Amino acid sequence: MEIRRLNSTDPNFWDDLSAMLEWDSVSDDAVFTTVRDILSDVRKRGDAAVLEYTKRFDNLDAATIAQLEIDQERLHAARQSITADQLAALELAAQRLRDYAEHQKLASWSYTEADGTLLGQQVTPMDRVGLYVPGGKAAYPSSVLMNAIPAKVAGVPELIMVVPTPGGEVNDLVLAAASIAGVDRVFTVGGAQAVAALAYGTESIPQVDKIVGPGNIYVATAKRMVYGTVGIDMIAGPSEILVVCDGKTDPDWIAMDLFSQAEHDEDAQSILVSPDEEFLAQVQSCFEKLIPQMERKEIIQASLQSRGVMIKARDMDEAVEVANYIAPEHLELSVENPDKLAENIRHAGAIFMGRYTAEALGDYCAGPNHVLPTSRTARFSSPLGVYDFQKRSSLIMCSPEGASRLGKTASVLARGESLTAHARSAEYRVKASD
Repeated sequence: MEIRRLNSTDPNFWDDLSAMLEWDSVSDDAVFTTVRDILSDVRKRGDAAVLEYTKRFDNLDAATIAQLEIDQERLHAARQSITADQLAALELAAQRLRDYAEHQKLASWSYTEADGTLLGQQVTPMDRVGLYVPGGKAAYPSSVLMNAIPAKVAGVPELIMVVPTPGGEVNDLVLAAASIAGVDRVFTVGGAQAVAALAYGTESIPQVDKIVGPGNIYVATAKRMVYGTVGIDMIAGPSEILVVCDGKTDPDWIAMDLFSQAEHDEDAQSILVSPDEEFLAQVQSCFEKLIPQMERKEIIQASLQSRGVMIKARDMDEAVEVANYIAPEHLELSVENPDKLAENIRHAGAIFMGRYTAEALGDYCAGPNHVLPTSRTARFSSPLGVYDFQKRSSLIMCSPEGASRLGKTASVLARGESLTAHARSAEYRVKASD
């Protein structure tokens, strides 16, 4: 199995690297039209449209939305039905996520100026958030925890989860995670119709303020189209990992770290950067040795052959330059002094430091969120966190003296913009003596 090799000394290196990073996330016309029609229909017909699409796409026939709601007793029963090891793992992961999230909470603040004018910021949680979870045979309890727990730590009073259950197939791990994370209501609805129901509200499904969580191309397109009516977390591309290694880590470890993202799907991207050409060859050999052992070997092979890259850098400084250009979702610094190297990283969703820190730990239980910016968007965006479920309102309270002092400045600026009413509104508060 051959993987694309790049060398930073090649004259076309940066152009070739840029081409390897490209990923087209734009929905085709057929997807766009389908999603647009579903959104419009649910907005107009509410419950009736949701029930119709659920029957058509998920082969789930229900007379009312109430029949599609899973109550708290069922969530609790799922929690009791999974194995003891599974329950312990979910509970430990949830606690670590909560502990980390507590450090992210924003607090209100204010200060008072000498004349008594108060300025500040009031932080409040969103009223209601919607969480989309893939369903059917797919089981992503970790995504439930990662999306729900920060919202609850932020203080969101109502969290609505939607999860498709094709043919009535329910995943107890997902429901158990919902119970552990404190999800308030669960509806067995999926696809663009679920996004529409959350965004616009129906007779039975309440409208939310923000929609988070992963989904297929129809869900991603729907989230993009309802943005503005509600907030969304992000439009995520395929999973990706970049490993920067000095050549001194066990090559089997690095090969498996690259596999860990490649096994997501054929569009996932795994990249290795090292100044040690012999090490790159060793990792290549490990691919051949290890891939027959993988349960998803066909997917891994397709991913590595289509989007995998191995890059020979001049030195570790250039390896960091390459990493900052790629701005990866997951960045492993498998080097001797990772904390020192991390100081020079400007763009990455999550940085995994040291030879013993596998990216997979971050996917499940390390503590930081695994909902991360992809497709180079780490240049301007951040991991999902408590702050994504909090709002900030500015606080301004003028004393009579402050209103007079600021009013004169506002008047000058307002009249400069020919906004006379603005100026006079401020001038009314200016003391005659001033």
